[in-house]
Amino acid sequence: MVTAEDALKGRDARPFPVPARHAVLGTPLEGPWPEGTQVIYVAMGCFWGAEKAYWNLPGVVTTAVGYQGGFTKHPTYEETCTGRTGHTETVLVAYDPAKVSTEKVLQTFWEHHDPTQGFRQGNDLGTQYRSAVFWTTPEQEAAYRATREAYQKRLSEKRFGEITTEGRPAAEAGPFYYAEGDHQQYLDKVPWGYCPDHGTGVSCPIGLGVTSTD
Repeated sequence: MVTAEDALKGRDARPFPVPARHAVLGTPLEGPWPEGTQVIYVAMGCFWGAEKAYWNLPGVVTTAVGYQGGFTKHPTYEETCTGRTGHTETVLVAYDPAKVSTEKVLQTFWEHHDPTQGFRQGNDLGTQYRSAVFWTTPEQEAAYRATREAYQKRLSEKRFGEITTEGRPAAEAGPFYYAEGDHQQYLDKVPWGYCPDHGTGVSCPIGLGVTSTD
């Protein structure tokens, strides 16, 4: 990881426009969202495919891709890909907890990538591809810790290594910087675009007591 001292400095304002509305869901990309909407930030490798997994999840209000967890202010995609911003490619997930549980949101996270790979996902190498969850409520933190523990047991049974996912409050991870407009809902605009899913094939148990259903 780059240090704060060595990271690119960035800029004081966003250097590009961001669409007002989600290309698929039609909802505001930056809010305001309906009362009761919760937000969690997840990073699971290339954010194009990760975002698609969430806009297809019933109960999700909106999604957006961006950069979080680093030091550079208002970075660009090219800057983030150098590994010198400290950010990881992140998906903002705004969801209605009355329609989809936080555990279900996190189950989608665990099952759509390999959280044991450290600073990579498949052939995508670098700190910008690291696995991370940045929560905004105590309930999200509790769900993250419970599902992580349950998923580690499953992974260990299948001879995978230790989970390397970075988990911390969004307030500690720092601002979520929206990515450029052409990256938002990229796979809707480019249906045959690069869309790696490095899921392990191991299911993540959720529900009362975090028990398995398979």
